Amino acid sequence: MTHDYKNLLVTQEGPVLRVRLNTPETGNAVSGPMLDELLAVLGALDDDPGIRVLILSGEGADFCLGGDRSEFPELLAEESGGLALRALGNKARRVCDALATTEVVTIARLHGGVVGAGVGLALFCDLRAGADSCRFRLPELGLGVPPAWGGIMPRLLHEVGAAKVRELVLTASNFDAATAMELSILHTVVPEDALDAALARWTKPLVRRSPTALRTAKLMMNAYGNAHRLADATLFDAELLSSALSAAQQTRRG
Repeated sequence: MTHDYKNLLVTQEGPVLRVRLNTPETGNAVSGPMLDELLAVLGALDDDPGIRVLILSGEGADFCLGGDRSEFPELLAEESGGLALRALGNKARRVCDALATTEVVTIARLHGGVVGAGVGLALFCDLRAGADSCRFRLPELGLGVPPAWGGIMPRLLHEVGAAKVRELVLTASNFDAATAMELSILHTVVPEDALDAALARWTKPLVRRSPTALRTAKLMMNAYGNAHRLADATLFDAELLSSALSAAQQTRRG
């Protein structure tokens, strides 16, 4: 696997692949180029039987402060109809799908701010460990757009539950790591300097598991978890996001 990326730091330690979002100057905001690199990394995972675990983390003070909104005006201006923005939304959905469905166990290592798209990236990982100083937020409604990044809504509903998701989305309020654990957004909370030790408690037994049994277990959990969904409404997320941003831009111009 190639480890030379501009927006990511990718290192391999035996069966563990570490992928770090590496644009700390933007709070690791998720951009189109970053999504391209994540797709390249995730797309190669299942072709390398030596990799058993992927750890997703962020460089600098925050894990991820959301999507890179500085891209939106340019993408909307490229052509009528927001085609480029829809393409970006579809790319985000493919990254999240890949995190959830790869045969490799994916782990999110969270610290600092975890906002919007950052929550999405974390939620689609199999396991999530957070520093006790983490701050979470789903700010989309406050920004005038629906929570339609990467297919996050059904994942939130499935992992957290409808009543709590309704509160988080409608209020767009901040919540801490303890609350995130109560909501099952985090599986464990530790001091930031103990995060790596917490991850090791997961990775050490995981790399000793039978590859076939581990792969089958992930396939079963994904299949049973999606059995209640008669249709995949997240296919419309990119359209919803593009339409909302286009409308918001027209309102500002007016």
